[in-house]
Amino acid sequence: MTLAVDDLFALPVVELARALVGCRLLVDGVGGTIVETEAYHAGDPASHSFAGPRPRTAAMFGAAGHAYVYRSYGLHWCMNVVGGAETAAAVLLRAIEPTDGMDRMAVRRGLDDPRLLCAGPGRLCQALGITGALDGAPLDAAPFALLPRTAKPAIVTGPRIGISKAVAEPWRFGMAGSRFLSRPFRP
Repeated sequence: MTLAVDDLFALPVVELARALVGCRLLVDGVGGTIVETEAYHAGDPASHSFAGPRPRTAAMFGAAGHAYVYRSYGLHWCMNVVGGAETAAAVLLRAIEPTDGMDRMAVRRGLDDPRLLCAGPGRLCQALGITGALDGAPLDAAPFALLPRTAKPAIVTGPRIGISKAVAEPWRFGMAGSRFLSRPFRP
């Protein structure tokens, strides 16, 4: 059984991160299947919401079903799906398998290798044209389309990557066997 997208946002954030794998994300018709996610919540020292509300993190403290978009190290945009049963929880989108608008993604990324178009949160945002202008935007309205998965994929789990706190939490989820992950999962 698959859940409607609106029902996903009521799940605890770790379950939401797992449930988003296999869903489809499109931005102005460009995107594909979500193949990798990570969960974060306010009680998690690795989360942007851990220190409480700040102007940068306002979207995380807002309504579920919205985008939280931020700059990573001043270089790359990263997008999270705000949701989960917890307050100030969000799921980082780490990778998608590109399927729609690949020509536009290739131009934005300056390359045409499908495997490298959206393998990583910064690459994903660049390929889909996601910037800070979409921070706080609802995922059920243009330019977004977040579509439920049609089948439950096999999912692998592991520790989150690219963080320095709470690194052992197994809150990274990926589609088993996907060649579009940002990094392989260790056995």
